[in-house]
Amino acid sequence: MTHRPIAVDLFAGAGGMSLGFEQAGFDVVAAVELDPVHAAVHQFNFPKCATICADVSGVSGAAIRKAAGIGNRKVDLVVGGAPCQGFSLIGHRAIDDPRNALVREFVRIVCELEARYFVFENVKGLTLGKHRIFLEELVEAFKERGYNVRKPWDVLNAAHYGVPQNRERLILLGARQGLSLPSYPKHAEASVNCRQALGDLPDVEEYEALVESDEVELPAKAWKAASKYAREMRCVSNDAWHFGYPRDWNPRVLTSSMRTGHTIISKRRFAETAPGDTEAFSRFFKLPADGVSNTLRAGTDASRGAFTSPRPIHYEHARCVTVREMARLHGFPDWFRFHATKWHGARQIGNAVAPPLARAVGLEVMAASGMTPSAPNDTLPLGAAALLRMGVSEACLHWGITRPIGRRDKKSGAKKRPQSETEAERTLLAAG
Repeated sequence: MTHRPIAVDLFAGAGGMSLGFEQAGFDVVAAVELDPVHAAVHQFNFPKCATICADVSGVSGAAIRKAAGIGNRKVDLVVGGAPCQGFSLIGHRAIDDPRNALVREFVRIVCELEARYFVFENVKGLTLGKHRIFLEELVEAFKERGYNVRKPWDVLNAAHYGVPQNRERLILLGARQGLSLPSYPKHAEASVNCRQALGDLPDVEEYEALVESDEVELPAKAWKAASKYAREMRCVSNDAWHFGYPRDWNPRVLTSSMRTGHTIISKRRFAETAPGDTEAFSRFFKLPADGVSNTLRAGTDASRGAFTSPRPIHYEHARCVTVREMARLHGFPDWFRFHATKWHGARQIGNAVAPPLARAVGLEVMAASGMTPSAPNDTLPLGAAALLRMGVSEACLHWGITRPIGRRDKKSGAKKRPQSETEAERTLLAAG
């Protein structure tokens, strides 16, 4: 039996990077994610992966190896993007500032695992102005530890890799000294628009079940004519799985599609907004049928007020897009599930790297290493549905951890009370 190359995903979220690199031919054997709700969703979608719900600062390379059950096998790749809370540039060396600690933890784990390659992703802003100092120091930190980084570094737009969304991310490609550095992937030949991404999906407003639930089973005739992109999202052909593991799922179940209640006035405003424009009152962007989405964002977590950036307005229907429609705009296939609560689900997508972009990068790493990707023979089941419906307290109990404490208010120093799921959902509904 030939082993597929193995990878570890840090700051994994729901698993955009995990999916993309799996589709490129890697076995993602371990993923580290601090948020217990996101970690539960990752566990649902990646049943063979050892999902570790923990702060990376408290996780060692040895602990990752043990959880993944890989013994002394070589780790081919570590991927991840430390959360960007505004990198501090105060002090003589920005990378030594405690507020930049998560990036240093990424460097540490890459080295402890003696990974052959790494892929570090982050916001485009890290390449601009004074922040370049931090980026240069990060490259130097890797060099001091025996890794080279592809320069000049590049900012990649997911829209250039088959995703119907403008989404720019910095990608750093690194290799242990003595190994060939990966190249940046070339742009895809054809682009995808919003109509091609969403046009086959049933309109959720026609199904009362989706008022209270995020899923409903529908007859095959409920789906409309599908574009090439939509057929891939529905995994109609074997090629749609790329080099990833097929999942055992029911393609007739429309998931992650709970409806949002809009007022009659809001619907009228949405209908009157021109495609590609921003609705004046809500500031929601309306999707252009023949263009691409604006950048889908996550908003903030519960400890900072639980603001979720607004989902765009559908190009045809006078409503915001559903979580499933967001997923289509991000390149997540329909078998991939998100938390049943719209607030959590939208954040999980907004925080994720678009899987087709990750896959394109992963194929370049595969090529640089001299390995040939191969499709697996196994079909994987998905996890227990309960993993998609856990509140924070339930998820903490599932992982055996204590509930996270709210962050301190920057001005007063007082601890903020974490917002409950009910409050968070009310915040989302108030925004549309």
